[in-house]
Amino acid sequence: MRFISCADYTAMSRQAANLISAQVIVKPNCVLGLATGSTPIGTYKQLIEWYNKGDLSFAQVRSVNLDEYKGLSGDHDQSYRYFMQNNLFNHVDIDVANTSVPNGKAEDADAECAAYDAHIRELGGIDLQLLGMGHNGHIGFNEPADEFVGPTHVVELAQSTIDANKRFFASEADVPRQALTMGMAAILQARSVVVVVSGEDKAEIVHKAFFGPITPRVPASLLQLHPNVTVVGDEAAFSVLRKEGCL
Repeated sequence: MRFISCADYTAMSRQAANLISAQVIVKPNCVLGLATGSTPIGTYKQLIEWYNKGDLSFAQVRSVNLDEYKGLSGDHDQSYRYFMQNNLFNHVDIDVANTSVPNGKAEDADAECAAYDAHIRELGGIDLQLLGMGHNGHIGFNEPADEFVGPTHVVELAQSTIDANKRFFASEADVPRQALTMGMAAILQARSVVVVVSGEDKAEIVHKAFFGPITPRVPASLLQLHPNVTVVGDEAAFSVLRKEGCL
């Protein structure tokens, strides 16, 4: 596991974008696993800037997103399909037909999850998976639980996750209670993983996830078993790592 410490959020975003752009340049038809949430937004802005300068093309890229709220359609302004369209896809030359986000409105959610895993296999797996990490150590919507779940599945959202996301909705009551999320198997089978973390409020969980025991109570801790993980963080997010002598 490699740690790249950056001065601030902007520098962290640029470094993560560097890793993604290198993957696209080396393999133009690569499969990118993409994440939503506030932390990756700066990374996507940097990629868009480089695309606009002519330094990068997504014309052959295929993408698969980690998750989607159950019950939200892709045109809902809080859906993750909507997020990706507005924060990346609409601003670069990626073919929208080559982008995949779980269907939150699928009548049979379990069948949708199985089909999503089959789709990832058909693509040949994920070349680079971008991840954020929740305050409770969740990645995608793999929440703390009694055991790790391998396949894409429907998950009940933890109250801490609902609390973290309610600022995006009119009220807490409007936050969906379930989501479809890529499971730990597809994430761990990605050929490389880039985790982005920012802010002092993530410092404790960063230490717990990457230097604590591997446990489903901290889902991101399973990444300790992956052979090619790069954690990109700002100084605040790595503050506990430094205090504990981990860096």
